[in-house]
Amino acid sequence: MRKKYIKTGIIGGSGYTGGELIRLLLNHPQTEIDFVFSTTRAGKPITSAHQDLLGQTELKFSGEVNPAVDVVFLCLGHGNSTSFLNENQFSASTKIIDLSNDFRLQADSIFNGQRFIYGLPELNKSAIQSAEAIANPGCFATAIQLALLPLAKSGLLSDDVHVNAVTGSTGAGVGLSATSHFSWRNNNVSWYKPFTHQHLGEIGESFASFGNSVGKLFFLPNRGNFTRGILATAYTKYSGTLEEALQLYNDFYKDAAFTHISDEALHLKQVVNTNQCHIHLHKHDNLLLITSAIDNLIKGASGQAVQNMNLMFGFPETEGLLLKAGVF
Repeated sequence: MRKKYIKTGIIGGSGYTGGELIRLLLNHPQTEIDFVFSTTRAGKPITSAHQDLLGQTELKFSGEVNPAVDVVFLCLGHGNSTSFLNENQFSASTKIIDLSNDFRLQADSIFNGQRFIYGLPELNKSAIQSAEAIANPGCFATAIQLALLPLAKSGLLSDDVHVNAVTGSTGAGVGLSATSHFSWRNNNVSWYKPFTHQHLGEIGESFASFGNSVGKLFFLPNRGNFTRGILATAYTKYSGTLEEALQLYNDFYKDAAFTHISDEALHLKQVVNTNQCHIHLHKHDNLLLITSAIDNLIKGASGQAVQNMNLMFGFPETEGLLLKAGVF
């Protein structure tokens, strides 16, 4: 029998990110799922919520929390992680990875004396490796930051940046709403929260961390008529050549395990069901167009959380995350 090394707990495992996290941890060679906590499904099989796991696990949702697990993942709605941690205490050795937006901003990063490190490995890898608590980035924030971080570090984002990105319906969560209903979403595209999306704050703080001047970010998010993935396009003024931009990006991501520069134009199926971020650059007159693609549930949520766990526990960064996209 394969030896398991660390015990994991999941809070809020019945949603999309929880389901993907369960799938990843079940197939991770270094982890054992100790419990999946749910207030509404306690005692029911995991497969009652996640039918894709039929035959892979006999686990049931738990109504109790083991405070002594090695790492706990919080897959709760935004604003609920804070109240949960106020009501439930974990051991001093338990590491916390929160997938909500409760602790992403610097002003919210210290909670009960514990500092949450912003968990974007391409930006904060060394800090993540020594962290006790992680604030997992948002899905749009991940796609946009990975598209623009090399420019921000080099002081090349002083002009305004325009970003247009489309996400699948799973980005809205498992709860039914008017705009996630099949009859509305199918054969339909629309924008929402124009220029005011909640991920703008964490993006701005990451760009500002390099100490360079940054122009205004104009972000228009769109709802796509597909289930998962984010395709983001960003453009800004750029006086260099395309070759210089490519060198800049390849240098920035030379040690990145999951972020890769493509010579070819991107499509979303390249990254769906993977922890990859693919980036493509295109120069037009004095503008640089950057395209990035991720799976919102994997690199934009659960996969990145596992990537952070790997770094925190000294596992290979890619452990349990070498997933192939379903291109066909």
